[in-house]
Amino acid sequence: MKIIGIDPGLRNMGWGVIAIDGPRLRHLGNGIIHSEGSDLGPRLSTLYRGLCAVIAQHRPDAAAVEQTFVNKDATGTLKLGQARGIALLAPAEAGLEIGEYAPNAVKKAVVGVGHAAKEQIQHMVRFMLPGVELAGPDAADALAIAICHAHHLQGRALRIKTGA
Repeated sequence: MKIIGIDPGLRNMGWGVIAIDGPRLRHLGNGIIHSEGSDLGPRLSTLYRGLCAVIAQHRPDAAAVEQTFVNKDATGTLKLGQARGIALLAPAEAGLEIGEYAPNAVKKAVVGVGHAAKEQIQHMVRFMLPGVELAGPDAADALAIAICHAHHLQGRALRIKTGA
């Protein structure tokens, strides 16, 4: 099974694709889709087209998206929410099942604690996916989101198998 993790961002949208091989995880790709300028419509279009191209290239079976947190800047939160809409729309249009995870849940699944620093996340992603070359912190976050979803799916499969 292949999973795409998506770290929503209006300027930089991180993505990472992994494969689940039984209990093992394997890195398939990662990157960052960049949007520039001040006009929101064209920026969202760039993100959507870029994410659709990644999905078409890697053909994942499922997607995982980080949930938006509310910060002090209402305008920034709204813009991030619009980018998150793109992060949900592109995989939905491709017919993918989408898991959504809070930032603290992702950090806990990958690092073991819910308030880990970005450096800790990058270190653990490199540890869990040996040989991975990260395109940047946003791509590392996206891979962490995919890993979180993989752990969720593996746990669910185990509960079904044991009848718990």
